[in-house]
Amino acid sequence: MFAVQLLLNVAWSWIFFGMHLPDWAFAEIIVLWLTILATTILFLKKSKIAGGLMVPHLAWGSFASVLNFTIWRLNV
Repeated sequence: MFAVQLLLNVAWSWIFFGMHLPDWAFAEIIVLWLTILATTILFLKKSKIAGGLMVPHLAWGSFASVLNFTIWRLNV
């Protein structure tokens, strides 16, 4: 799951910055956020510390989602 969310993270950068498609990037970041959440939950089951270390990444993904959405809507 960690590798999947890492690949989705790279894909989001490519879609948003490389292709300049904020609408597609927003759809992708929703999937990315869900995989970060799933990774966090899986890590918490194995280790509270490992899961806790994923929380800032989840927060950043949430903030990036809001930014992505805002940029998309402002450019429509």
